[in-house]
Amino acid sequence: MVSFKRLIIISLVLFIPVLVYAQKKPGPWPVPEEYKNMVNPVPKDEASIKEGQVLYTKYCASCHGKTGLGDGVKSRALQTFSGDFSGPEYQNQTDGEHFYKTKFGRGEMPKYEGRLTDEQIWQIVHYMRTFKK
Repeated sequence: MVSFKRLIIISLVLFIPVLVYAQKKPGPWPVPEEYKNMVNPVPKDEASIKEGQVLYTKYCASCHGKTGLGDGVKSRALQTFSGDFSGPEYQNQTDGEHFYKTKFGRGEMPKYEGRLTDEQIWQIVHYMRTFKK
């Protein structure tokens, strides 16, 4: 039989890592109306989606994952879950909302203003739409 003390130690060893590495769900992210209603000016074609994929892979996949599930190699070090781009919570947002969040960032999400052009951000938005389930 396992002693009570040993059972407590085993439980702590198994469950403390879960508590330490548990990520919280990000709170609401307000987006100004002028961005919500923006229309993506970049044509949604094979070329723009391909360029978006290249940029996404370089700048986004390490946290958001190769297929946008929030499971990138750096995601485990984040305090908040980086998001699942395949589901309705993401896909039901406007392109303008995604543009704003990518351009200006918040918290652990870096801002890409000054690092990427607006056109590049719009290309990434097109590519992220391909993750829809």
